[in-house]
Amino acid sequence: METSTPTFTPDWTPRGHMTISVYVNGPIETNTYVAVSGDEAVVIDPAWDGEALAERLRSEHPDVKLKGIICTHGHADHVGGVAGMRRAFPSVPFYLSEPDVPMVDANIAHQRSSWGIDTPSPGAPDCPLAEGDVIAVGDVQLQALATPGHTPGGMTLFAATEEGPVAFVGDTLFPGSHGRTDLVGGDDVAIVRSLAKLGTALPPATLCLVGHGSSTTIGQELATNPFMQVGL
Repeated sequence: METSTPTFTPDWTPRGHMTISVYVNGPIETNTYVAVSGDEAVVIDPAWDGEALAERLRSEHPDVKLKGIICTHGHADHVGGVAGMRRAFPSVPFYLSEPDVPMVDANIAHQRSSWGIDTPSPGAPDCPLAEGDVIAVGDVQLQALATPGHTPGGMTLFAATEEGPVAFVGDTLFPGSHGRTDLVGGDDVAIVRSLAKLGTALPPATLCLVGHGSSTTIGQELATNPFMQVGL
């Protein structure tokens, strides 16, 4: 297998400060992240009950302005709270990669028919997210890398901060493994290439905040993840 070479080289230069909160929510215990820098914030993967997430954000960060609602991919368990958050913050843009837009409603329907779990459609994104896009939050820059495989349009958001590098990897990477590829749009070859891409494009110290469960680092995955090793 060929090693994946990123078409976009993220900037590793540390700049800015960011604090991150995680809310585990929804029937599949999805990690929703709130990243705050200065007086600005973004919400990443609002999975469930967007109105409750919005209320919690306002309660815990009353002086912070929400700059964006970002989804790493279009699966129902990662977009389920978007509609409610958009109602609570109607002027805040919603980011999702273009390749995942057509699959969102179909995946919501699949979740409903397979597991009896219903979530509202998030609607069309205001800002289609593509590799190389940079979303400024306070004095931090979130840099988008395309990491398909779990879904066609899976994205990773990387920031080099003064506290250390961090990446929101969605369901592309899990400790010692990767996200499912047996759902519609999944691709075994693509996800292994995406793992290799993360292993080469990001610093080993990068804290990887995953879509479900515990975090890891690029260095740890380089040493122990057989799928990343195969990709490389």
